[in-house]
Amino acid sequence: MQNAIIFHGTGGNPEVCWYPWLGRQLAGRGYDVAIPHYPGLNVEPVDSFLPKVLADHDFNERTVLVGHSGGAALLLAVLEHIDVTVAQAVLVAGYCTRPNTEDEPVLQGDYDWAAIKSHARELYFVNSTHDPYGCDDRQGRAMFDRLGGTQIIRDEGHFGDYDQPYPEFPLLDRLID
Repeated sequence: MQNAIIFHGTGGNPEVCWYPWLGRQLAGRGYDVAIPHYPGLNVEPVDSFLPKVLADHDFNERTVLVGHSGGAALLLAVLEHIDVTVAQAVLVAGYCTRPNTEDEPVLQGDYDWAAIKSHARELYFVNSTHDPYGCDDRQGRAMFDRLGGTQIIRDEGHFGDYDQPYPEFPLLDRLID
């Protein structure tokens, strides 16, 4: 069965911005959808946080992973450490280096880019030219340059935040098979 896991961003939860909407869209297309709540995301160091995430989910060749902001950064570690190639990974407002002056415990010190690339058949990086947190098109380009895939650049801020309502994200619905 197709499954999708949608990871919220730092300080977020499964009920904000476009996560519930995308979950309903995918469920309507036959996906088994999980939108887990991880309050420790980007608070707890990734080395101790990642094993919990990996233990909570089943990953297979029909899995679609979607992450927003800190959840997208988490996807890099997930993809590096799983032992299967998932169907798709979509990183929205993702980043692989510190995007601003804040601590980013979700980031690893370094990445095995070849392992990450080998664990996703399709990779999408959706970033904005003007992201208030620095998760911008340059961050997307840094990941794209290392991993290939498809980079999509918009001018839509952070794609949802406390001051940016973003209840739907039709682009994501179209990207996911």
